[in-house]
Amino acid sequence: MKKIFDTTLQNRKLLYKILDRTPSEQLLEIPTGFRNNIWWNIAHVVATQQILVYKFSGLKVRIPEQFIEKFKKGTVPDGTATDTEIKEIADFLISTAEWTKEDYGSGLFKEYDAYTTSLNVTLSDVEDAMVFNLFHEGLHLGTILGLQKVVKKQAIV
Repeated sequence: MKKIFDTTLQNRKLLYKILDRTPSEQLLEIPTGFRNNIWWNIAHVVATQQILVYKFSGLKVRIPEQFIEKFKKGTVPDGTATDTEIKEIADFLISTAEWTKEDYGSGLFKEYDAYTTSLNVTLSDVEDAMVFNLFHEGLHLGTILGLQKVVKKQAIV
């Protein structure tokens, strides 16, 4: 599990850097051919981790429920984000990864409601959830990198 936690934290640091260094117009832009934006993908990663790891373990999520509702699977960006929201999600990128490691180490995760993902992967315990979550975050990082290229190109033209 150490490698899962370490890799998740490194991915989150990269996402933090992207969020911190990307102008808000580029974070919120939905380019032609895409259904979402950089901002939504980053916030979605935070919300999904909380659902997969905490909610399905029968535990209270560690972020405001409004973020879960706004960025969970099946949602679409509304084209807005306040500076406060961006700052909160930026802070949660690192803290949620660290809290999960601490909570796992202290034995907080005792139960898990099995869940089959849209990719037909059944998660039976919190370890399965953490492994799948890392894969999920990698998919969204790839999307974000693609969005960055398109948004920056469009901004120059």
